[in-house]
Amino acid sequence: MVQDDAGMRGQGVPVGTCPSGESSSSGMSRFATHPLPPIAPPGPGHAAPIAMSEVLAALSRALDITEGQPEGHSIRACVVGMRLGRAAGLTEEQLGDLYYALLLKDAGCSSNASRIAALFGSDDQAVKPAMKVVDWDNRARMALATWRHTGRTQSLVSRMRYFVGIARQENMTRDLIAARCERGADIARRLGFPPATVEAIHSLDEHWNGGGYPAGLRGDAIPLLSRIINIAQTMEVFLARDGAAATRSILEERRGRWFDPVLASVALDLLDDTDLLRSLREADERVLGAEPGRARRIDERGLDDVAAAFAEIIDAKSPFTWKHSTNVAMYAHGLGAQLGQDAAMLTRLRRAGLLHDLGKVGISNRILDKTGPLAPHERQAVEVHPVYTWEILRRVAAFADFARPASLHHEKLDGSGYPWRVGGDDLDLPARILVVADIYEALTASRPYRAGVAPEEALRILERDRGTRLDAAVLDALAAMVVNVEERTL
Repeated sequence: MVQDDAGMRGQGVPVGTCPSGESSSSGMSRFATHPLPPIAPPGPGHAAPIAMSEVLAALSRALDITEGQPEGHSIRACVVGMRLGRAAGLTEEQLGDLYYALLLKDAGCSSNASRIAALFGSDDQAVKPAMKVVDWDNRARMALATWRHTGRTQSLVSRMRYFVGIARQENMTRDLIAARCERGADIARRLGFPPATVEAIHSLDEHWNGGGYPAGLRGDAIPLLSRIINIAQTMEVFLARDGAAATRSILEERRGRWFDPVLASVALDLLDDTDLLRSLREADERVLGAEPGRARRIDERGLDDVAAAFAEIIDAKSPFTWKHSTNVAMYAHGLGAQLGQDAAMLTRLRRAGLLHDLGKVGISNRILDKTGPLAPHERQAVEVHPVYTWEILRRVAAFADFARPASLHHEKLDGSGYPWRVGGDDLDLPARILVVADIYEALTASRPYRAGVAPEEALRILERDRGTRLDAAVLDALAAMVVNVEERTL
């Protein structure tokens, strides 16, 4: 029997539903358990332009998971930031640039997850939110927070080793933030956003006193939109965690150090507005209406660009999954073409392949990068990730025709897959194609716990489940596709 990527790493406990409690990954309890996604009829495509705000607001939930923040952090920060921008007197053009910078502020966050987990010896999604609330200017507090989140669950000797290792790292914080900011800015640039949006994302962690990162900019040298985002995301974090009074104290304490003093005063005035907290409770509805001017809209090509950008975010989570989503999309598209599917279906398959692992950003890198077999609780954390793919993709109307097969990429014909244990007629052709494309890519790619196998060996392995767990026609299409590729490379 062919094992999926989790199964190849040791015996685990099969999972039928989302675990109700905390797992080893802090992102795994963010969403309620959901039933099997309903079958959606193939869509005719989306000829009409689609609101970019709707797409990015939904996908920003994946960025929240990666950062270890509560679901909806990014859209709530967007609501706060837009209120702050308007109160500060920004022009409509500036507000438009700010809006998308807020939604995409964490687009580069997955790029430093693996290094954070390795440096701290802890779940990156526990470390990130903990370090976000620490005052970097206070070295004693920074050292204490570092110790508290270093080598968690490990022996004292191991914790000391990690702590000393961090202390010996020159420019560690700058390098980690630079990787995040540069990747996020690059994604915004490639999605066609204006320079002001790109610049705002790149410099969002700069501090008024020059103690921020990545460039140590000071005062007015920090882009105005970056100064607003820095305050907005801090306000959202402390409002959600500690309430308005604590948020006020943070703003007052950091005014003139972290924050532009004028903007911090405007933010303090906002805390007196009784509508602010109401707007955060209604952020899902309010964020779409917060976009200034005419809504930015994208066509089919724009949707492909967004899917490709988020595939890069997904795969950046671990150095061992580089190009995984892109390759699965390529294989799924090729299998569909081999099976004679029309252009609309091929588009569905490509986008489903790009975004099928969206929920995997919620898995700790202590698990993703592990070189040995997974423990039962680690396998459980892995096996629930398709639920989160579904939870995020189902929110985007433009993704409705492929959200289901993207989420079912670990299900098998005999019902032995996960997390819903569906099979047979409940798996339509796109889902059957995604399963094979995903396993083939996993087999042929190298992982920290094994080397990839040759295409011919991968085909032999997949053949063991012909007609039982995997669709025979799809396997035939894969064999033909592999032969065609080999013939073209001769």
